[in-house]
Amino acid sequence: MSLNLEEHYDKIYRYCYFKLHNREQAEDITQETFLRYLKHYNCLTTSSALKCLYTIARHLCIDAYRKDHPTQSIDYLDHSESMEDDLITKLSIKGALANLSPMEQELLLLRYVNELPVSTLCKLYDLSRFTIYRKLLSASNRFREELRK
Repeated sequence: MSLNLEEHYDKIYRYCYFKLHNREQAEDITQETFLRYLKHYNCLTTSSALKCLYTIARHLCIDAYRKDHPTQSIDYLDHSESMEDDLITKLSIKGALANLSPMEQELLLLRYVNELPVSTLCKLYDLSRFTIYRKLLSASNRFREELRK
């Protein structure tokens, strides 16, 4: 079974953007991730390929972050009420996420935003299914708690 790379391109991009908070860098690293994957690992099975893609992306993000510490920015495109509400919601979510550990943030992103199956998370982190479920539950509960504050 081969991996449909187009299906996972946006997910890897979101992962990189989550890590770097910089669109251009996330785009570059996403492209570099797929280039490296195609050059070295293209013959892997689907589950191994996903682990490989996320591992490559994680390492490239770490390298980029160490290189120049990107700054976070919020694009103010419009000052309408709905945009203000969206901004408040985004800031609330961002604040709640900031109070979680990096591992919890990453798990929530991979599972609920990128919709990675638990089995893939198990392989990615070399943890048991039970441990992943427990960590996801704990992270979800902490996130809800932070949003209530």
